[in-house]
Amino acid sequence: MDLDKLSRTTRLIRAGAKAEARLKTVSPPLQRGSTVLLPDARSLYERQDTYGRLGLSMQTALAEAIAELEGAKGARLFPSGLAASTGVLMALLKSGDDVLMVDCIYGPTRRFCDGLLKGYGIPTRYFPADAGPEAIMALAGPATRLIMLESPGSLTFEIQDIPAIAALARSRGIATAIDNTWGAGLLFDALGHGVDVSIQALTKYVGGHSDVFMGSAASNDPAILAKLDQYLRDVGVSVSPDDAYFMLRGLRTLDVRLERHGQNALAVAGWLADQPLVRRVLCPGLAGAPGHDLWKRDFKGLNGLFGVVLQPGPPAAVEAFIDALQLFGLGFSWGGFESLAIHCDPQLKYRPAKTDLGGPLVRLHVGLEDPADLIADLAQALAVYAPAR
Repeated sequence: MDLDKLSRTTRLIRAGAKAEARLKTVSPPLQRGSTVLLPDARSLYERQDTYGRLGLSMQTALAEAIAELEGAKGARLFPSGLAASTGVLMALLKSGDDVLMVDCIYGPTRRFCDGLLKGYGIPTRYFPADAGPEAIMALAGPATRLIMLESPGSLTFEIQDIPAIAALARSRGIATAIDNTWGAGLLFDALGHGVDVSIQALTKYVGGHSDVFMGSAASNDPAILAKLDQYLRDVGVSVSPDDAYFMLRGLRTLDVRLERHGQNALAVAGWLADQPLVRRVLCPGLAGAPGHDLWKRDFKGLNGLFGVVLQPGPPAAVEAFIDALQLFGLGFSWGGFESLAIHCDPQLKYRPAKTDLGGPLVRLHVGLEDPADLIADLAQALAVYAPAR
């Protein structure tokens, strides 16, 4: 066909379709598309990359980068951290199986397990966050196929002996998965410590700017990766190339941002530990804090997230403290550049094992601001808390 004789309408439709990237950039080219043009008829049914939903250049680049971060043979992407956690559960379990789950797991993961997963005939049994490896394995039955962990624990920051739990589980043929969002793949090498699947809410530290959602699941087990692939294909879960671009961009500065978050958090946590209105600080990086020895053994550093237990006071006093903060925003997420605070007690009531910390719990995310300014903000908020008690 003489392409020069095509109508103007047809030529406009096809203009630029063969354009190639002419210059090399530091990041991979961003492809947007649902349709993938294949080289020949046989490829339509012999290739796997036949549809944009399965991922183009940017999704592939990000998955490879996350695998590098996690020390994994492969990583799979999900549209949120919660989608990654629930996707792993659905991909690895079937009706009649059961899962053992740490009681301090991320709240929405618990909600999924107690609702949808239970409805599919897959019960979840919870164990205390401070349970030892032998005590956990004593709960495992013939139907137990997966142990789900989170260390440090969500809200209360318990540190579990992950290597020992993973080793015992493997000896029984039980898979392990961990929500490794706190460790961000950089502070805690989950797979290197024996866990089978490392899950992250990339929304948090990898994204780093509180403006994009995504999750990942990484593994060294080809059978697990194959099950995740089947789940993603069959359920239709996908991430956009633009979101993958932002995640890859955030990943480039993860190391330096986490170092600053950790430095700032240690300064703020150390100051809080000396305040008379603070009962204790749940920060594993502080010497003497619960789980500090395990944290020091297994982790490479600290991030910006920790808990503060105030001296006893009514909910109204805690709200007055929170409302008095000026530099700490009031928001549920974390991992961005900004400092945040939430009151945690309303969430703790959903745990099967009752948690008594001796006072109200506030979770802080220490951002990249000057720690001296953050300390001054906390000091004036504590001055408001004192008379409200």
